[in-house]
Amino acid sequence: MNQRKTLQEIQQEVDQYISQFKEGYFSPLAMMARMTEEVGELAREINHYYGEKPKKKDEAEKTIDEELGDVFFIVLCFANSLGIDLQEAFDRIMHKFNTRDKDRWTRIEETN
Repeated sequence: MNQRKTLQEIQQEVDQYISQFKEGYFSPLAMMARMTEEVGELAREINHYYGEKPKKKDEAEKTIDEELGDVFFIVLCFANSLGIDLQEAFDRIMHKFNTRDKDRWTRIEETN
């Protein structure tokens, strides 16, 4: 099994991959369109697995984890193209959830 990578290492790996191509990263608007496209594909798979819409007989087999991977890759590309450190962004959003929303949801009581 591969060793786990940090988020920074993952961002660097994506940057190294994209940097080998002359085209580089897409523009923010094109990146948003790609993300929307990938989220739509994820929604389609979720609808097949958990919704009422079965796959067509000739439709290619994809998985939710594959589609989530595609969305994650685009998020990484988007962040890299804009110089955003996703670890820092994650830390900020978790701080927000742990402060602003700390009493928003019903907590599970601990049992000893």
